[in-house]
Amino acid sequence: MHVPDGFLDATTSLATAATAVAGVGLSLRGARRELSDFAAPLAGLVAVFVFAAQMLNFPVGAGTSGHLLGGTLAAVLVGPATATLCLTVVLLIQALAFADGGLSAFGTNVTLMALVGVWAGYAVFLLARRVLPRRVASVPVAAAVGAFVSVPAAALTFTGLYAVGGAAPIDLSSLATAMLGWHSLIGLGEAAITFLAVGAITATRPDLVHGARALAGVQDLEIREGVRA
Repeated sequence: MHVPDGFLDATTSLATAATAVAGVGLSLRGARRELSDFAAPLAGLVAVFVFAAQMLNFPVGAGTSGHLLGGTLAAVLVGPATATLCLTVVLLIQALAFADGGLSAFGTNVTLMALVGVWAGYAVFLLARRVLPRRVASVPVAAAVGAFVSVPAAALTFTGLYAVGGAAPIDLSSLATAMLGWHSLIGLGEAAITFLAVGAITATRPDLVHGARALAGVQDLEIREGVRA
């Protein structure tokens, strides 16, 4: 999913850079409402986990590669604004220290993974959580659904950007087939890992999970009513 230098033309790269700056700026304000004394250490752990997960790359053809995003997992655990900041830091370290993604394409990668990957997945998570039973046990399922959608959503966005400003000698139809096909499969792995990680934390400390806090009170009320009965 990391876009290298020269894959998109300068105009498209500048447009995604502006989008990334705006998105990260808004997330800096939103993260103030999401972070607390006990959530801040979890955000650090999430960033480390996402960094490690994204280092595993899979060639998908047409000059591109794929990997886990971790955006929905981060958003459900610490909130979407904080998740955007976590992924932005991860992408910056990867670009500077490991040459994973070009510097001229940094705005594109932030847009794809820290914005589209995070917010599209979190939006689907919220929708799935509303449809599912109002229980903490529904949170990992909703998170898995959001995680699955987030990966091909980011891949589809990249395909659209390439259609507008692609600068590499790669056929658009071949690129689209490779990106959407393989990233749909990667989305299944993303969903499984997200389900297991969110499920493990909500089973013991749902109050630590941003996406479960609204339901943690419902669970406590059900437990108290069960004890009284």
